Amino acid sequence: DLGLVVVDEQHRFGVEQRDRLRTKGREGLTPHLLVMTATPIPRTIAMTVFGDLAVSTLRELPGGRRPIQTSVVPAEKPEWVKRAWTRINEEVAAGHQAYVVCPRIEGEGGVLEVHKNLQEFIYPHLRIGMLHGRMDSDLKDEVMQDFAAGNIDVLVSTTVIEVGIDVANATVMLIMEADRFGVSQIHQLRGRVGRGGFASLCLLYTQFAITSPQMERLQAIAQTSDGFALSELDLQVRQEGDILGTSQSGSDTKLLYLSLLTDQKIIERALKDAAELVERDPGRALALVSDIALSNQDYLEKS
Repeated sequence: DLGLVVVDEQHRFGVEQRDRLRTKGREGLTPHLLVMTATPIPRTIAMTVFGDLAVSTLRELPGGRRPIQTSVVPAEKPEWVKRAWTRINEEVAAGHQAYVVCPRIEGEGGVLEVHKNLQEFIYPHLRIGMLHGRMDSDLKDEVMQDFAAGNIDVLVSTTVIEVGIDVANATVMLIMEADRFGVSQIHQLRGRVGRGGFASLCLLYTQFAITSPQMERLQAIAQTSDGFALSELDLQVRQEGDILGTSQSGSDTKLLYLSLLTDQKIIERALKDAAELVERDPGRALALVSDIALSNQDYLEKS
């Protein structure tokens, strides 16, 4: 009797995972589907362009929240790096809390190493916590409860904090080696700060040169908090995947002649013409697409 499926954080689910819910409706009926995400995956962007998903965009911040300021911190500017660590100290001194996000657990620049350096050398006067995926579930819960209660000043973590963490007092995040994270990952991580009424800051540290493509990508992320704009940037990097298959990104697509990035006007015109053809002569329309429809019927019905 399932009539409505709501999928939050849509980008964290695969095509097949979302489709299992679609099959739970009454026999012969497909439930209504509402998917929500701050950062649509490339395949979803493709489906909106091809008219397969109706889009509603919520652009206003929740009441009482302020925009998050995002800045790139290049390693070749040591005074900027020093200022980044100072900003964390200033926020904690003002009664707030901070995240330091690392791309790995072990090794150089990993959670274990960064946690030790902060605890022993950079912030020996602060309470430094640590969180990563290899920790026992009970210990992870305990750390998050301590951070939420204000018993930890700076939490050094992997991307396990990417979703589901809501600590209004956290006002600054430093993402180490930010170039190693995807566009949507950075946007999701950035959303862990600025959840209260305080001015908040996200700092993207990178060892790549200011003139590098990696730096350009980070600068583009820093300049906008619009999820759709960031998704288009993600689309440029990862490509749209296959809307007639399970690939949610990449160049493995059956659409061999059109680019979502450069041919949107043609696609929009084709959608209009197709809708008119279906209305005027549905039999002919079906005959034209029968080969595609029969061989890809399952995926034409999936989101």
